Amino acid sequence: MAGRFDPLNRTTVRGGRTPVPAGQGQAGGAGAKARRWVPDGPVDLGLTLGPLRRGPADPAFRATPDGSVWRTSRTPQGAATLRVSRSGTEITAEAWGPGADWLLEQLPALLGSGDDPAAFVPRHRLVHASHRRRPGLRLTRTGLVLESLVPVILEQKVTSDEAYRAWRRLVRQYGEPAPGPHGLGLYVMPDARTWALIPSWDWHKAGVDAKRSATIVRAARVAHRLEEAAAMAPAAAAARLEAVPGIGPWTSAETLQRSNGDPDAVTTGDLHLPGIIGYALAGDRDADDAAMLELLAPYAGQRHRAARLVLLAGHAPPRRVPRMPRTDIGRL
Repeated sequence: MAGRFDPLNRTTVRGGRTPVPAGQGQAGGAGAKARRWVPDGPVDLGLTLGPLRRGPADPAFRATPDGSVWRTSRTPQGAATLRVSRSGTEITAEAWGPGADWLLEQLPALLGSGDDPAAFVPRHRLVHASHRRRPGLRLTRTGLVLESLVPVILEQKVTSDEAYRAWRRLVRQYGEPAPGPHGLGLYVMPDARTWALIPSWDWHKAGVDAKRSATIVRAARVAHRLEEAAAMAPAAAAARLEAVPGIGPWTSAETLQRSNGDPDAVTTGDLHLPGIIGYALAGDRDADDAAMLELLAPYAGQRHRAARLVLLAGHAPPRRVPRMPRTDIGRL
């Protein structure tokens, strides 16, 4: 798999942090339902929610200059928009749309209340330094499988730019304008039925090949069964996702890291990740999945967190081969 990690673009991808300007956030407007929540420890919004952003122009995610993070979701109760900001130790959230109550109920989990950073014990100098510099890193748990699964499938075996472009086009074309304040240009992703009915020519125009589009269609047709994985134990959840043809360990791990907040869902089958982990922890830029898993073995139960901390440290090997070529099948 090509994966989404671009060693030269760390701020917008899996291991990176979404920049959130300092600020206390401003009320989003009339009609919002609100909630205030005080976490039991530091929460960095950019680090915690950053993995949910699909590129800097994601139509379902936005960080604004006032220090707010906006994101949209298609919840079990319907479409919704959420604004989250921090003031001191308090988190303030507002939500709009039919799914507003559901999002506000899930707010603590989204911001890592179910995560246990204290369970992590750094065992390497670089990991220790990265961990110490980021006390606000919490692993998010959205509780929504399809919203993470679809963009991960789009990211199979292509560059991050290609996947982000496809996501933007499809969400804007087949999704719906987000409820709540206007002016941000946010959209809610399509529902499962709409994903399943996208015609082949529009997949093609979005640059999505037949293999990836067919996988999304198969997943959308059993979306109600896949959503059940959000409440399953890690092994059972991965097995549920991988029962769909076209979904393998890479895709299930990338999805469950977000939908389930799985701290141990290490990504295998990635083009870049083994070499980065190998180089950072052992000076081995040619490490494969087996070597990476051996290096991460001391972090059993917390391997995903350890991998994220390595990526955030930015200790990637120098490039020695050309970048993966970018293609646009929509122009063919």
